[in-house]
This record gives sequence, structure tokens and C-alpha cells, in this order.
Amino acid sequence: MRASSTDQRDWLRKAPVCTLLAQHHVAHTGLLTSHNPFKISRPDQSGTFFMACFEGEGEVLVDGRWKPVCAGEACLLPPFVANAVQARHNHSWKFCWVRYLESREGTPILSALSPVSGRLDPNPIRHAITGLHAEACGSHGTAALYHWIELIHQYVLSFAQPHRHDQRLWRLWRAVESAPGRAWSLPELASLACVSEEHLRRLCHRELGRSPMQHLTFLRMQRARQLLATTDAKVETIARNLGYENPFSFSNTFKKWIGWRPSELRSPRNSV
Repeated sequence: MRASSTDQRDWLRKAPVCTLLAQHHVAHTGLLTSHNPFKISRPDQSGTFFMACFEGEGEVLVDGRWKPVCAGEACLLPPFVANAVQARHNHSWKFCWVRYLESREGTPILSALSPVSGRLDPNPIRHAITGLHAEACGSHGTAALYHWIELIHQYVLSFAQPHRHDQRLWRLWRAVESAPGRAWSLPELASLACVSEEHLRRLCHRELGRSPMQHLTFLRMQRARQLLATTDAKVETIARNLGYENPFSFSNTFKKWIGWRPSELRSPRNSV
């Protein structure tokens, strides 16, 4: 399903159009069956990408590394970074996806507590996408289309913005977001969350799919991406404000996590 008939890429050209998807900034959604050597790479994805696997196993490139995603797991990729997905084995890899279209100046659906991956029953959103497709190809009843789209979007939000997250993590990452340039250490993060270092590691891996220090880097790189896109501040200034005294180290970290160097972000690019 695509939100606009103007999207004429080969793999989307025959997909039915449902303009109501745009009310939640959804560019397209669907189900995919893939086999090795299937691979899609996006150097600058112009919106959050959500996927939920319901059969087989594949990999996603996120946070600068390949991460496996298997049946019963979901993955949430942030916008305006380089990412990729690929099948791993000779068996089929089946997943459903929802791709958003967001602006660089706006706030994406991700938050400081959005997981990069985690356990999720894929069947509710899978059936909602199937229902939307059937309705769009059938009677085109606006009310029914609206309800299917609401379900799909809410399923994504329930994963991206969990209402019952751990309050200790909420307090911790709110504090980090307010001072991302501070020289945070693992003992200090654990103390702020009122847990041991090892317990904080377990909590973060369970809730976010990252270690505490990896999530700290993620938040810093997201803030850097936003500042580079919306301000004229020098790269060295942004690096220093985010805790990097060495601009070269900052540039290398940004390249690994986002997919290109900070200076390249301000060059004209084509979003995909």
C-alpha cells in the first residue's frame, strides 16, 4: 500500500493507493517474502522504518552494525540515517513493514525510550495490513480504511512509544537528553537509575536492544543529526557540545552510526 500515486518506483508501482495513509505520515506499508541474496540499502532514509518478522530470519543494519531479526521480533530504524535489510539464509524471510515520511526539522515517532529491536507478536499488525490491502482493493469504504490505518499506526506506536516502560529508565534518559554533552559514565548512569551497573545493562538490552553506553551514543548522534540539519553551527561546536573534544573522533562516530560524515549531511542528498 502506498500513500501517493506519485511514488512510481518499480517495486511500488502496482501497489494500491490509499491517500488516508498520509494522515499519519505513512509513505507505504506491506508484507514481504524474501530470499537470499535479497538486500535493500538506503543511504538516507527519509522516515522511520518499522518492521515485524513473522517467519524466518534476516538482518538489519542499525547503529553501524548488522543485527539479526527473527520471527517474533520487531525492529525500529530511525530516519535520516543509513540502513539496510538483507535475508541471511536460503530459507524465506517474511516480515511486514510500515515506512513513515518525516521532515528533518520535525520530531520523529521515536523517543529516548524507543527500542531498536525487541520481542513482538507480529500477527496483529500483519492482519491489519492485510485487512487494509483487501479493503483498498475492494469497496474502498472510507470508514473501514480509516480504522485499519488507525490500527496499523497504533501498533507501531505501542512498540515505539511504550506506555509501560520502566520508570527508572524514563528518569535516566530524560536526564541524559537534557545534558547529552556531559561526560556520562556507566557508574553514574546506574546510580541515576538507582540500580547496579549490571542490572542497568540487562534493563537496557531488554527494553531498548542496546547497552547503556550504546544508547547514550545513539541519543548524541540523533541530537547531532538534528543540529546539523537545522542550524548553521560548526561541526566542531556541535561535537564539543555533545561531549566530543576531538572533532575527528566525533566525525568517525557519526559516520558509523548515521552512515556519512557530518559535513556530508549539509550537502544536497536524495532521500529514498
